[in-house]
Amino acid sequence: MFKLRIISVLLMTLLFRSGNFLTLERGVVAGCTNATAGCPKRCLMYGFTNWYKVGSYCVRFFNQPLNFTDAEYSCRAKAPGAHLVSVHSKEDNNLLLNIVKKANPNNLRVWLGAFELFKSGKFLWLDGTFWDFQFWTRGEPNHMYTNIEECVEMNWKEIGRWNDIPCYYKKNYICAFKMLS
Repeated sequence: MFKLRIISVLLMTLLFRSGNFLTLERGVVAGCTNATAGCPKRCLMYGFTNWYKVGSYCVRFFNQPLNFTDAEYSCRAKAPGAHLVSVHSKEDNNLLLNIVKKANPNNLRVWLGAFELFKSGKFLWLDGTFWDFQFWTRGEPNHMYTNIEECVEMNWKEIGRWNDIPCYYKKNYICAFKMLS
């Protein structure tokens, strides 16, 4: 009888040791289970567990249409060192897209934290990080034809791709701040 109990306990431990066999892994977004498909995980910084981890940043979607400037100021008020999100890889772009799709599938257009510097054709990130990735919709940026499209949005014509657009438009937005190591 004693051996049977030990075997049962060992078997239960082996089968269910993680404690999450019927639940989602802690930190994974509900409804998204395939990490290779760009499923974001929760930011594990204290006080920001309703934000998601994208690269070395915690990010959060805000369903509150604001113009570019007001969205940036809103981000700065949400968390220390926060700005509108910068994007540095296709993987990060896909994670952000999945966050937006989950939060507001009927309106995917969001501000990114990029702007054109003084109509120069050069785009910069508000957080000061290097411009090392871009994912424009075909034919964009077309600011050289309009002279008023100085801010960057995601999901205009092609899902996941970027467009330059006037900064006074009101859009939902994504804030980001660098996680402490």
